[in-house]
Amino acid sequence: MKGVVFTEFLDYVGARFGDDMVDDMIEAANVPSGGAYTAVGTYNHAEMVALCEALATRTNSSMRDIVCDFGDRLSDTFARDFPDFYRRANNLFDFLSSIDDHIHVEVRKLYPDAELPSFVVERRTATQLVFLYQSPRRMGHLSEGLIIGSARQYDVTVRVHSDELPVEQGMSVRFTIDLT
Repeated sequence: MKGVVFTEFLDYVGARFGDDMVDDMIEAANVPSGGAYTAVGTYNHAEMVALCEALATRTNSSMRDIVCDFGDRLSDTFARDFPDFYRRANNLFDFLSSIDDHIHVEVRKLYPDAELPSFVVERRTATQLVFLYQSPRRMGHLSEGLIIGSARQYDVTVRVHSDELPVEQGMSVRFTIDLT
């Protein structure tokens, strides 16, 4: 997992729960890196899981809520740092439909070793988009938060429904996104 996700996560925790919580979370997670991340580094996604679990325990929150909320905030970072990704799409559904064919192509140019999830559009109407998220890392809730935050970039509100599908390894989630 790219280091920028880790550095943004630590910023998120500090802003939402305070700097002491960042230190407590890192200590409790006992991650191999010791919590020292660089935006350009690559780290085992198990460290992110350990950090999220430690934070969820300390805040009496669910992992789902922590990861989804972080994904929502991460969309603001992506909109700030990569505004062209959002500008190129006319609306939220165009943006989400372009992730594999456009955005991930650009990400791979910057980070050739990036292990990205796949997003396959299954059905699209004027008010609903259904797509399949697949990844060896179980970060579907991060994608859910990114969807919610991306909707805000287009000034629309959405209802997101997710169904986790059985797979042997990793995670597969069918997201149904309805404009509200």
